[in-house]
Amino acid sequence: MSPIALALSIFGIMLVLMAFRVPIAVTMFVAGGVGYISQTGWAPLASFLNAQAFARFASYDLSVIPLFILMGHFATQGGISKALFAFAAGVMGRMRGGLAMGAVFACAAFGAICGSSVATAATITNVAYDEMRRHGYSGRLTTGTLAAGGTLGILIPPSVPLVIYAILTEQNIAKLFAAAMIPGIIAMLGYMIAIALYVRLVPGHAPEHDDVAESNILEALRGIGPIGAIFLLVFGGIYGGLFTPTEGAAVGAFATFIAALLKGEMTLAKFRDCFYATAESSALIFLIFLGADLMNAALALTQVPNQLAQVVGGWGLPPVAVVAVILAFYVVLGAVMDELSMILLTVPIFFPLIMGLDFGLSKEHTAIWFGIMVLMTVGFGMLAPPVGLNVYVVNGIIKGRGRPVPISESYRGVMPFLVSDTLRTLVLLFFPGLSLWLVRYMS
Repeated sequence: MSPIALALSIFGIMLVLMAFRVPIAVTMFVAGGVGYISQTGWAPLASFLNAQAFARFASYDLSVIPLFILMGHFATQGGISKALFAFAAGVMGRMRGGLAMGAVFACAAFGAICGSSVATAATITNVAYDEMRRHGYSGRLTTGTLAAGGTLGILIPPSVPLVIYAILTEQNIAKLFAAAMIPGIIAMLGYMIAIALYVRLVPGHAPEHDDVAESNILEALRGIGPIGAIFLLVFGGIYGGLFTPTEGAAVGAFATFIAALLKGEMTLAKFRDCFYATAESSALIFLIFLGADLMNAALALTQVPNQLAQVVGGWGLPPVAVVAVILAFYVVLGAVMDELSMILLTVPIFFPLIMGLDFGLSKEHTAIWFGIMVLMTVGFGMLAPPVGLNVYVVNGIIKGRGRPVPISESYRGVMPFLVSDTLRTLVLLFFPGLSLWLVRYMS
């Protein structure tokens, strides 16, 4: 069998298993194992797994992932999301479409201490859905807003996918977080603009005037004070040189736990659930790591990734066009895979190709900029049909609330946000300086 045919067979096995709803970690492990054995035999596979599993999971850098996940669970169980939405609704609620904009702001703020798209979408949906529907927002706009807002959980640091990208490409996590700040804020503002335009161009999906009760803004501000303090503590400490990103994640998790205790909503049962949920999420991510490592090793043996780089280099395309093609591939892949699996599977293949192109940037800046572009694009896959994991999560949460929304309506609801995502991605593609502006101020 030719190398290309073997590589296609590996991908084919993975897709067939995925079609039967086999967990993604298992699909990549099986596909990679079959590809590896067909080229080397059983003994080399056993040797590879023995060495690779220890080398991967003994990495100190990986400890940042469960710590940021734990931080997010403490924030969820501690009632912090309620204070966020209360503040956002009080500030923006009287504008047309204001509650929807407030939900987006709440997602962005919660994402700053969470790092997960699905967790952000689920948490803010539990808080905001009933309130938005009670004020006259359509099911389409409500679910679309909450699903799209959830993607801010990975676009605004800390971001678990960005941490994984940093580990895979051996880049500085703090610099990648800095690079994601401005694109994340642009994403939030873009979603708010999309809402403002939608409620005016498509009447009937939001009230003409949000009848929101007067809120004590100062009281609401005090309610979100701990969130701002945690964000400043974690990222101020990281960029001030007080501690590493891993230490910052530990400090953030502890500070979020203290904030949850002070709010009086952290019980022993919730505390235990936080650790159980963190263990489950971390185990899933680490299993995906191992499956992706094996599949990438099998593909590397075929030499197809190197051949692909040579073929693309021989086309003579502008470097930006190559990146655009890769990003388009991520959009298609997002229809069948989650963001972590996409990054783990594809970055080892695409990253060397990108680093061999000349964008007029230093190697470090090229790596950081490409990471931000990948992050922006995998967020697109969380919304786009036919899968759109965030859309399924939001619809699943609201099913038992007496006002179900058809999944087709939710997909229609995310369309304005996908337009915003597309425009933002194009801007960041042609203006890398937006991503690298804060990075240039770091030593």
